[in-house]
Amino acid sequence: MSKIKKNNVVNFPEKLDSGDREVEAIVFAAAEPLDIETIESRLSKKINVLKTLEKLQKFYSNRGFNLICISKKWSFRTAENLSDLMSQQKNVEKKLSKAAIETLAIIVYHQPVTRAEIEEIRGVAFGNNTLEILMELDWVKPHGRKDVPGKPIQYVTTDNFLSHFSLKKLSDLPTVDELGSAGLIDSTAIDSSIFGTGKFYKEKQEEKKENIYSNIDEMLSSTLKNEDK
Repeated sequence: MSKIKKNNVVNFPEKLDSGDREVEAIVFAAAEPLDIETIESRLSKKINVLKTLEKLQKFYSNRGFNLICISKKWSFRTAENLSDLMSQQKNVEKKLSKAAIETLAIIVYHQPVTRAEIEEIRGVAFGNNTLEILMELDWVKPHGRKDVPGKPIQYVTTDNFLSHFSLKKLSDLPTVDELGSAGLIDSTAIDSSIFGTGKFYKEKQEEKKENIYSNIDEMLSSTLKNEDK
């Protein structure tokens, strides 16, 4: 067992007790990320699950796989700096259409948003299968209906979207200023008070709208290149 010497004090890695080992086994064996309530329901005795998870997270922080939390759900994942070792040497061509990328970008930054609102932002209608493709990928899902005439369905991103793009929460996404600085959007053409809030309609909109999302595919589609799913 390795030792870490600091300030003339020898520290040994903290051992796991029976409760820690139960939580470790439950999360490791799960087919999907688990929330704290689910983990608690499977334990043989009552313990502080959050404290145990944080202990395990620290325990595995420098190992081949890490314990991570995404949207309040916990799971083991291969350490990010070792992920290349897990990929197969095989190229699979997967490319989303421009309409799908732009639609995803709009949902990401304006959710919850309806189909009509997406088309209003893009300035053009899109095919029926665009949203279906994003839902098949489990990146987008319906999220209730908007309280307006016709009660249109609203759409939001899923936890799987966060997981796929290695995000812990939506606030980890680049801000409008960061996107502008990176040259992905023209921030001068955006009303920052409504960007990312879902309330993008202005009482007096100009007839000509510039599509500010045309280049955002560089950010969202980069992980799709040469990916084997």
